[in-house]
Amino acid sequence: MTAQLSSLATLLLLGSFLAPVSSSKIPAQAQVIDQKSFNVLETTLPPTEFNGQTQFVPPGSTGDSLAQQPFHVYDEEFLKIIGEAPTLTRIAHSAKDPLYHEAVVWFKETDEVFFVQNAGALNASTGLNKSAIIEKISLAEAAAVSNQSDAAGLVNVTTVASSPMVLNPNGGTNYRGQIIFAGEGQGDYKAPSLWVMNPKSPFNTTVILNNYFGRQFNSLNDVAIHPTSKDIYFTDTIYGYVQDFRPAPGLQEQVYRLNPETGAVTVVADGFDHPNGFTFSPDGKYAYVADTGIANGFFGVNFTRPASIYRFDVKEDGTLDNRKTFAFVHIGAPDGIHCDSWGNVYAGCGDGVHVWNQSGKLIGKIYVGATAANFNFAGTGRMVICAETNLYYATLAAAGNYVDSEM
Repeated sequence: MTAQLSSLATLLLLGSFLAPVSSSKIPAQAQVIDQKSFNVLETTLPPTEFNGQTQFVPPGSTGDSLAQQPFHVYDEEFLKIIGEAPTLTRIAHSAKDPLYHEAVVWFKETDEVFFVQNAGALNASTGLNKSAIIEKISLAEAAAVSNQSDAAGLVNVTTVASSPMVLNPNGGTNYRGQIIFAGEGQGDYKAPSLWVMNPKSPFNTTVILNNYFGRQFNSLNDVAIHPTSKDIYFTDTIYGYVQDFRPAPGLQEQVYRLNPETGAVTVVADGFDHPNGFTFSPDGKYAYVADTGIANGFFGVNFTRPASIYRFDVKEDGTLDNRKTFAFVHIGAPDGIHCDSWGNVYAGCGDGVHVWNQSGKLIGKIYVGATAANFNFAGTGRMVICAETNLYYATLAAAGNYVDSEM
């Protein structure tokens, strides 16, 4: 029996795929993961041996088999997202330096994707020693090699010389025809800031916020624009401190809102361990906040703390209300977070990109076998995934929830 027929047989056995076989065809790079196969395991190991840092390999699978067909179908809904012929291509590799980390932003005008190096990582020598850098790629170059599984070295990765340099950028998004970065700051006197950068040469930058009524933020992490109000929302956490390039925190870890017209800065949510990734649903009615409380830098890992995504209602006045637990991640923690145009929620996790439907049910993964801190869509059918020392280009059917505020 061919691999494809075997997959189809599995679908029929699962009993949840009731559509005709012709409409349930599993793409060559996809595989069905039968959750019933691991509801009861022969041996369940204690947390000292199996925990939130352990890669889970379902019964009957291996690490190699999971990687060979990297689009993992946990639910029929995921087939609509990946389409008939999804692909995943490694387009860049770094031996040690985690060059492909965060702030994945598509600049539509030049069809380029920007991203940043890991700030505070030992192998990057960033933090107090030097700022993390901004880089970019051409999507045309990535698309040209998308028929290969490994095209590392065939796509040019260009360093962007922002001026003045954005200090330790982490989160980023489109903003008024430019890119806004959440900068973590550097040392005691170079404060965390929101930076706006021209995506075209000379890549000039402007700081639009660097304090809360005179008090330094801790370490700005992610930023998003509300799709209708165009207000700027951002998270502030303590990763600069626990990675040893920022002083001890002076504020609790919170989510803020900046009105770019009036300059008003307000706190819209607190009560997190480490608020991290932030995004909105396509209609702006919901906000999603990733809490990476499990990961504490030089304080280590605490598996009893959040590796969670919380959903809030966004009220007409822009405040956040009615917090609920949307999802809990089983491997690593949810870092970068985005929605597609249908409202499904995606997060970079410990083995790749996880995808949930609007009810919080895990419906699929784009598996890379390692931490994918962030990723983003580039319009319709394209995605760039940052996995620290590896950069990936994926093709699929879904479209990104593209938001850019007006001039």
